[in-house]
Amino acid sequence: MLFWILAATMTAGVLLLIVPPLLRSPGSGSDRPLGRDAFDREVYRDQLDELERDRARGLINDAQTEAAKAEIARRMLATTDTEGGAAGAAPRGGRILAILLALVVPVGALAVYSTTGHPELPAQPLASRNLEQERGGPPKSVLAAMDKLKAQLAENPADLQGWIILGQAYVKMGRNTDAADALRHAVALNKDDPELQGLFGETLVSANDGTVPEEAVIAFDAVLAKEPKDARARFFVALGRYQAGDQRGALDRWRALMADSPANAPWVPVLRDQIREAAVALNLDPASVTPQPLPAQTTADSSGAAQPAGQPETAQPAMPAEQQEMIRGMVANLAARLEADPSDIDGWLKLVRSYGVLGEPAKALDAARKARDHAPGRADVQVAYANAVLQNEPRSETPRALPTEATTALRAALQADPDNRDALWLLGLDAMAAGRRDEAVAHWGKLIAQFKPSDPEYTLLKGRLDALKAGG
Repeated sequence: MLFWILAATMTAGVLLLIVPPLLRSPGSGSDRPLGRDAFDREVYRDQLDELERDRARGLINDAQTEAAKAEIARRMLATTDTEGGAAGAAPRGGRILAILLALVVPVGALAVYSTTGHPELPAQPLASRNLEQERGGPPKSVLAAMDKLKAQLAENPADLQGWIILGQAYVKMGRNTDAADALRHAVALNKDDPELQGLFGETLVSANDGTVPEEAVIAFDAVLAKEPKDARARFFVALGRYQAGDQRGALDRWRALMADSPANAPWVPVLRDQIREAAVALNLDPASVTPQPLPAQTTADSSGAAQPAGQPETAQPAMPAEQQEMIRGMVANLAARLEADPSDIDGWLKLVRSYGVLGEPAKALDAARKARDHAPGRADVQVAYANAVLQNEPRSETPRALPTEATTALRAALQADPDNRDALWLLGLDAMAAGRRDEAVAHWGKLIAQFKPSDPEYTLLKGRLDALKAGG
């Protein structure tokens, strides 16, 4: 009841502040300022007094005096009529507005409060409120369950599942340092679980604001020992090398990961950016060192054959129509600019990649051919042309020799750059498919010399070379 009394009092106070001024007559009140009409009347009175003084001094006669008085009196009456008509009452608009406000303010407030207010709700002191939940944090029940779990882990620190659950809960809450501590206990209990090691390593990276600490590297190495193709571990191990100053080692590992990744893998855009950053740091052309990913797929390649670095991309993940239309517009502008200035070789290579993204291999081949016509002595241009030729070839589930047009371009690339990795790899594949084992050994032997024994590419090439030398 007290609430309603206070609400009524406050509403009445508000109305008393806004309604009376609307009902008051304009110019009413003893303290109103002197208006124009009142000012004119004062002037006319002064004029009457001046007339009397002029007649006393003999400046005007009686007839002139009376005529002037009559005119002045008429003017004074006119000002009096005007003020009386204006001050009779408040303006009609003001009265209507005052009535509406007097009705709408209390009725509107009551209507709003009746739907959203809760006068019977008890007061909520700060100490009794669930501030974590109000800020978007977990409810008290979850926090209580976590406290209970921590108490149980204190009594039984060998509870592997308990530490994993606690670590995952902290990850979801964004408390990465606490999550890493919990997962560290879990890893100590089970070092052979690659998924747990990967989660622990990634949490350590998050807890260190993107820096890969040595403890995380050890965790990712443990993952790779069990699963050499694990993309997450390969990416972060390379990132650790890059942050430690080994830019070349990081680039080589990222390139190998790109060559093994499907085009629609979610990490491909990030991986492409990292390759570009490392290439720039090494004063290399990002376009020439960035291999194409594998064709977009949802299942593993049925052939089981490893895809080479630089293998063309034959399929792309679907993209929104608006984004695709925007890209097509940009590509069209680039193509028009290159037609006007065909000497921009890097522009032609960019156009080749753009057509590949749009899934237009014929246009990519035409752009690559124009790039080769203008710069036949550049190894990266010849490799791009060979890849464009392969992109237009139907995919085969069994190894086969490369088209002559592609091998011709690859040999031209080796003439310009004898150590070109893409050309050496692809020509080795071509020689192996055609049964020219000695030639394949020569190409891949030259290629493997560019890698360290710890590099994943070295392991892959060594396996191929051993098989060739054994007659396989």
